[in-house]
Amino acid sequence: MPKRPLPTTAEAAAILARKRSRPQRRPPPPAGRSLNRMLKALDERFGKGPGALQARWREIVGEDIARRTEPVKLGRPPPGGGPVALEIRVAGPAAALIQHQAGEIVARVNLFLGAGAVNKLRIVQGPLRTQAEAARPVRRKLPPLDAAAEAELARGFADTPDGPLKAALLSLGRGVLRDRRSR
Repeated sequence: MPKRPLPTTAEAAAILARKRSRPQRRPPPPAGRSLNRMLKALDERFGKGPGALQARWREIVGEDIARRTEPVKLGRPPPGGGPVALEIRVAGPAAALIQHQAGEIVARVNLFLGAGAVNKLRIVQGPLRTQAEAARPVRRKLPPLDAAAEAELARGFADTPDGPLKAALLSLGRGVLRDRRSR
C-alpha cells in the first residue's frame, strides 16, 4: 500500500469543516433542581418528622409537659396514608401523669402537624436527653503554666525530635506540673 501524503493545514481545516463530529456531551443538570421537586412531594405526602417536633416541643405541649417529655419518633404511615403513632420518652414516674394527658398532647401535636396526623401516643420511660446532658460533669479548663515552668519543660524535651510523640509528652508534662501546683 503506497503512502499517502499528509494534508496541508488548509486542506485539514476544509476536511474538518465538511465532516460532522459527535456533539459534545451536555453536563448533567444540577441535582438540586430535580431533588427539590422530589423532597417537596415527600414532604406533602409524609409531612414533618420528629425533628420539627423536637425543635418546637415546648411551644406545642407547654412548659410543664415539655420538662418531663421529649419526642422520639413518628411511626410509619400505613401504605394508603393515614394517622401514625408518636413515641415520646418520659422521665420516670411522670409517665402516669402524661398517660392521663395523652388526648390533649395528641390534639396539640395534630394542630402542629396537621389534622389527623397522629392518632395515638406511645410512651417510653427513660432518661431525657436534656437531663442526661445536664448530669454530665463539666470539665474545667485548667490555667496555663507560667512562663518559667513552660520554658523548663521545653528545655527538657529539646533533644526529642518534633512529632506527635513530643507533643503528647509535652502535654503530659504540663498536666503533671499543673497537678503538682494545685496541691
